[in-house]
Amino acid sequence: MTQSLHGMPCWYELSASDLGGAKAFYGKVMDWAVADSGTPGMQYWIARAGDAMVAGMMKAENGQPLSWTIYFTVDNCDATAALAASLGATVIVPPADIPNTGRFAILIDPQGAGFGILQPLPGGMGGAFDQQKPGHGNWHELIVPDPIKGLTFYSKLFGWSKSRTVEMGPDMTYHVFKLGDLDLGGSCTLPDAAPHWKPYFGITSAKAAIETVKAAKGKVLHGPDEVPGGAFTLQIEDTQGVRLALVGPA
Repeated sequence: MTQSLHGMPCWYELSASDLGGAKAFYGKVMDWAVADSGTPGMQYWIARAGDAMVAGMMKAENGQPLSWTIYFTVDNCDATAALAASLGATVIVPPADIPNTGRFAILIDPQGAGFGILQPLPGGMGGAFDQQKPGHGNWHELIVPDPIKGLTFYSKLFGWSKSRTVEMGPDMTYHVFKLGDLDLGGSCTLPDAAPHWKPYFGITSAKAAIETVKAAKGKVLHGPDEVPGGAFTLQIEDTQGVRLALVGPA
């Protein structure tokens, strides 16, 4: 019997105003190879780290915010979307099929952070999330007014539990969450920040990434900051104003 991956991160999707600009930036910073997927009726580009598909890029339409969306694997897309709605979430894209991929939906959690869910076809779970490889999803950060309330929602939806609490200073408590024994991310409150999910992508060197981000015309907003375990994080902004983070050795 195949083990359930319900609640695991599985895909990262960028909504961009300029796909060519996104391809150039992330190609330099993440060493991704980006190409059109050939999806009929829409521009949808696929980013690869080596042979692995790690992210999608699409043109933002009709006022769609420029942002990264994190998708989580579910056993049943329709049932999970219905459960999320019963827990106070808003379903903004109802469950629908993606040919040769699976069934997906887009939601906004009760505090206003957007995320996606994906029920992959059998054998369709890719390798976008891999904490051991650069260029892949590595960490997932939830910024909301009430992290405890947020984790309660996601624990009911995905089966997550709190791993530990880290005091980051006098005004910040960081709540790490896990699925089983694997730490997936953390949640905290940031002053004046709208609710959102932020992906962290793995890199080979934080010091080198600073120069790469600047050379690609992006911005380094903060870091490098050492985190538990000896890794270093960089908070960055791409050329279109989309924020994300990088994590890896010094």
